[in-house]
Amino acid sequence: METTPQILEVKEVTMRFGGIVALDGLNLSLRAGELRCILGPNGCGKTTLFNVLTGALRPTSGTVSFQGAMISGKSPAAIARLGISRKFQVPGIYPELSVIENIALPLAAANRHPGVWSLLRQRPDRARIAELMGFAGLSQKGHVTAAELSHGEKQKLEVMMLLATDADLLLLDEPTAGMSKGETSAIAALIRKLTSELGKTVLVIEHDMNFVRELDCPVTVMARGTVIADGSYDEVRHDPRVIECYLGRAA
Repeated sequence: METTPQILEVKEVTMRFGGIVALDGLNLSLRAGELRCILGPNGCGKTTLFNVLTGALRPTSGTVSFQGAMISGKSPAAIARLGISRKFQVPGIYPELSVIENIALPLAAANRHPGVWSLLRQRPDRARIAELMGFAGLSQKGHVTAAELSHGEKQKLEVMMLLATDADLLLLDEPTAGMSKGETSAIAALIRKLTSELGKTVLVIEHDMNFVRELDCPVTVMARGTVIADGSYDEVRHDPRVIECYLGRAA
């Protein structure tokens, strides 16, 4: 039986800031097309891990490999070109531009013609833009400025902007922060479609247990800079180590 290849391997990664150990010999691997959630309390090292994966931080020790190539120590721009894109907690959209224009910008960059002026000099790929808007349920919002979108729609738009870069690995940092229950469910459904329909590999940082349950994917739990548990939502929520270090009780 053929095994899906690993796309990301984090081996014994430690990140020190003076006397503070943010990551402590962390190991993590993802297979191509996998959706996985990293769960953990504030200060457990989740954001530091994303900073290491995207090149914002060089690990004190350990290695990170992506699609078989070592990326530890590469610049953020070089890592992005290899196919890793990150969504921050606060939507990184252009509020004064329309939904169409927001998607057209990363499309231009993916075609190696980055920048607003390059965008103005070329014809936008309207078919691809329409496809992305339809995927996110934003087809009727194309000419609306991003500032006018609801919070949940802004988050959907940024996910489509990541897809426009044609990245293979999407890193999503608390994508449902500040959302209503309905918006949270819609984002969970959209994220599941990224893997089930598009075959993207997705790593999500989250602390909302209800959202983690809706994602219905493998969960890695971090505490004190390292992994303390792996498994399904039901498995980790009943794990004594998770209850002690994160939940404080059975969820």
